[in-house]
Amino acid sequence: MAKLEVLHFPDPRLRKKAVPVETVDSNIRSVAEDMLETMYDESGIGLAATQVNIQKRIVVIDVSEDRDAPVILVNPTIIAVEGVEQMQEGCLSVPGYYDDVERAERIKYSYVDLEGQVIEAEADGLKSVCIQHEIDHLDGKLFIDYLSPLKRQRLMKKIEKQEKLLAQA
Repeated sequence: MAKLEVLHFPDPRLRKKAVPVETVDSNIRSVAEDMLETMYDESGIGLAATQVNIQKRIVVIDVSEDRDAPVILVNPTIIAVEGVEQMQEGCLSVPGYYDDVERAERIKYSYVDLEGQVIEAEADGLKSVCIQHEIDHLDGKLFIDYLSPLKRQRLMKKIEKQEKLLAQA
């Protein structure tokens, strides 16, 4: 396994749309393992392949308290949504920034597992939010896209200031 580099906003590669995985093979399983290692190392609960500059539709998540229930979703798709909830979100690609985002409360989704089987499942709460957040990444969308223009502008100023400080160090 290998830790991968997580891209940070405003890197334009985060806006690329991932392509579907045609065959789940040893390469895809290896990428998923590397993604899990990276997610755990970064203290995240979810990671999309596009965040580590792999343009394939692969998502890893683990919302368990003990960090021992990883889920790997290949070619995930949301089939149905129900309800609305607001939850504070953060992102490994936008480190140090958190804000409230409105998403579906419950989802029905499908994905391919590492054995190549198509699975349908349902999720609510944090798992639902995490899956929606990561699928957005696969479509080139970030959680900050849900924020008001004013909040996005403030975030950009904060990022520009951080980049200037890093450049001076």
